[in-house]
Amino acid sequence: MEHVDTRKEKLQLFIRILWPIMVTQVSLYAMNLVDTMMSGRVGTDDLAGVAIGSSLWMPVFTGINGILLAVTTIVAQLVGSGQKNKISDAVTQAIYLSFGLAFFVFLGGFFFLEPILSLMSLAPAVEHISYHYLIGLSFGIIPLFLANVLRNFYDGQGFTRITMIIIVLAVPFNVLLNYGFIFGNFGLPALGGIGAGYATAVTYWIILIFSIWMTFRIPVIRKYQLFVKWARPSLKTWKEQLSIGIPIGLSIFFESSIFAVVTLLMGAMFTTVTVAAHQVALSFTSLIFMIPLSISMALTIVVGFSVGGNRIESAKQYGRLGVFGGVGFLAVGAVFLYFFREEIAYLYTTDRDVVIMAGHFFIIAIVYQLSDAAQAGLQGVLRGYKDVKIPFITALISYWAIGIPAGYALAAYTPLGPFGLWVGITIGLTCAAIGFLIRLQIVQRRAEEKALKEGANQIR
Repeated sequence: MEHVDTRKEKLQLFIRILWPIMVTQVSLYAMNLVDTMMSGRVGTDDLAGVAIGSSLWMPVFTGINGILLAVTTIVAQLVGSGQKNKISDAVTQAIYLSFGLAFFVFLGGFFFLEPILSLMSLAPAVEHISYHYLIGLSFGIIPLFLANVLRNFYDGQGFTRITMIIIVLAVPFNVLLNYGFIFGNFGLPALGGIGAGYATAVTYWIILIFSIWMTFRIPVIRKYQLFVKWARPSLKTWKEQLSIGIPIGLSIFFESSIFAVVTLLMGAMFTTVTVAAHQVALSFTSLIFMIPLSISMALTIVVGFSVGGNRIESAKQYGRLGVFGGVGFLAVGAVFLYFFREEIAYLYTTDRDVVIMAGHFFIIAIVYQLSDAAQAGLQGVLRGYKDVKIPFITALISYWAIGIPAGYALAAYTPLGPFGLWVGITIGLTCAAIGFLIRLQIVQRRAEEKALKEGANQIR
């Protein structure tokens, strides 16, 4: 990764960083998609059970991954400022930290998983599938967190193709493992939706093995001597990483948890068919969202790299390019989604009632995805500046003080019913996008003033 001057060169660099991230994110989500689709072929209870289990797991996963995302920001700014000698220690400390985070996740699951499921008043079969799906998935938590540290290490230097290769290699394993554990092929037990959890856990181990192998295989990576040269654990470094990572993780948690809470409210307030339809619509729209999410991740890298080199105008140009690009992509995708909504739903289930209701959810999703793309891109830019605390507060207010209450009120007290919950999501995401935009204007102005004061404003 190198500093460039012209807009054309910036676009080329951004695309070079972005496209492997897109392939990676779509491939990662494809694994979740395979879980949902294959479970749906077993039965509606399995589809709903995996939906509930995934909805409980995803906020935890994305929140912890957000904490570890601090590695990307730190590495990108170290590369931009020419301090590559500090990268190895930073990554090693993040590896230690990931073990600690995994321990707290195990502890939380041990004490809270059963009570949470019991409070949801789910059908017994759905509750059983959800619980054991998460038990199976838990065997992959440690390798998942370790692999994410290595991914952020690669991505922060602009080596996004390394992660892409690893994930693309892992996806076929996931498909085969799902085929085995869900339907009982290859001599494996037929576990239905529960099997998707075990298949995902084994896949996480495969991803970790590939990730570690790459640290020894690629010369430019091997020089860092990861897993060879071990630094002593440093509380000071952990504090620095957590000071950046926790606000990022909580921001992501608050965003992803609104979808989880909506799913839980669906299960508590409406029928299994409604839960299944909601999961179908959420699953596919989340797949489309992988594109603006990838843009957000690429923005963190290129903006962080530019800020590290005091190239503030470049950071602003990357920001505009990424945010408008993400919104534009989903605007085009909205047209496709509107005309093929029922055909898409049939990819998940043959239940006609589920298909019809999912089609209605898709129509509302067209609106909320535009706001989702905008807020994702803006957050990516802010993380590149290491500005994470105010965005965290903005996310908390937008999603939990505005979005969830509005959605519940619309669902419980208006004819919108379950669709009101999705309208609430739209309101929360729109408020977040507005808040992040205002914050970005402030951060960019301060960065320009600081660069001018230091006499190092390399605006090109």
